[in-house]
Amino acid sequence: MDIYLASPRGFCAGVVLAIDLVEIALKKYGSPVYVKHQIVHNPVVVSEVEEMGAITVDNVSDVPNNSTVVFSAHGSPPEDYKLAKEKNLRVIDATCPLVTKVHNEAKKYSREGKNIILVGHKGHQEVIGTSGQADMQIIDDRESFNLLNNAKKDSDVVVLSQTTLSVRDTENTVEKIKKVYPNAKIRNDICYATTNRQEVTVKLASKVDLILVVGASNSSNCNRLRDVSIQSGTNSYLINSYDEINPNWLTGIKKLGLTSGASTPENLVYEIVKKLNPNKVIRFHDIDEEIKFEIPRKVKQLLDEE
Repeated sequence: MDIYLASPRGFCAGVVLAIDLVEIALKKYGSPVYVKHQIVHNPVVVSEVEEMGAITVDNVSDVPNNSTVVFSAHGSPPEDYKLAKEKNLRVIDATCPLVTKVHNEAKKYSREGKNIILVGHKGHQEVIGTSGQADMQIIDDRESFNLLNNAKKDSDVVVLSQTTLSVRDTENTVEKIKKVYPNAKIRNDICYATTNRQEVTVKLASKVDLILVVGASNSSNCNRLRDVSIQSGTNSYLINSYDEINPNWLTGIKKLGLTSGASTPENLVYEIVKKLNPNKVIRFHDIDEEIKFEIPRKVKQLLDEE
């Protein structure tokens, strides 16, 4: 069996920034530092930051008063910041800059009186954060939906999206929205890392017999990679370790595609390659990624002042 190793794969710039900020907070303020929600959606990463002294909590209310808290990469609604202030918490905001961009869009268009539609998965942490920025209707592409036709004119409608959705599914949903609102303003909010990983997966699917996506079951972008592969005609499974591979999946497989989501550590991929012991490892390269995010100005000021 040969393994075709997709590139790009793994950590995106937003994930790297979020993990770095937890480490910086621990070094500056000491343990414990609390992390509101999983810093990124991968249990290995969460365990690693907890071993360094971070404590993951579900809600800001779970953080003791006068403590340090890191808000996760997925973004948070305004009420979390309000509660943090009431509890006198030192907030290190690790929201991905591309998620912050969507938050800013929501606030801008709300001030302009626009009707906002958010295409996203209900209950996902990013959608909770974005929908808290302004009034909006959430359209989940996994469900049937009816649009609230309460806009005075089409140009008053703006469509935003969760950054980690399937590009293809989102385009299909947007087309349905445009049938009701032909002149709606469509924002392209799916992030570069999600788009790049899906594009290379589509191309990889035409070369291999099976694709394994390495990542956590609660990771939206990892699940979308599996979906994209299946939609492209190649079977796919989502796993987070070698132990989750069913040997029956590999029966008769001569060309195995391997990729990983934006929250997946590279060592998990290397471990799988090593244990599968392929005849050849072929780098399936499509797009160069050189994007890095600097520490946000407000966070840097906070770290520098104290």
